[in-house]
Amino acid sequence: MDKLLIASDHAGFVLKEKLKAYLEKKSIGVEDLGTYSKDRCDYPVYAYALAKRISDGKSKRGILICKSGIGNSIVANRLSGVRAALCHNLKITKLSRQHNDSNVLVLGSGFVKADLAKRMVSAWLETKFEGGRHLKRVKLIDQIKKR
Repeated sequence: MDKLLIASDHAGFVLKEKLKAYLEKKSIGVEDLGTYSKDRCDYPVYAYALAKRISDGKSKRGILICKSGIGNSIVANRLSGVRAALCHNLKITKLSRQHNDSNVLVLGSGFVKADLAKRMVSAWLETKFEGGRHLKRVKLIDQIKKR
């Protein structure tokens, strides 16, 4: 697997750092696209940088973290080929892969604590896309043109 992208704003910084350490301990390569401190910043800058890399085909998967996850989801899903899923529990995380072939996992640091986030990331990385009837739907999503 190529390096997993990860990015956050200031509200997601602490969780991002914990997830980076967790992934690196599991020998999963991580590329951190920022932010690099708890200083206030604008989440769209980081969400766009990560989603753009996926949309351009330069990376396959990434994780975005902000306080609620909503803003990151909105930004990331504006780019063609990005299927960002805002997840708050293990079941929905697995479904985002099985049914939607999500390529960006979005977490809200205000709603998902580190221990659960680690389990969610592992489940997201390990869960395969089921294809079948879901493939048709993913293709329909990817055909929607951004105006």
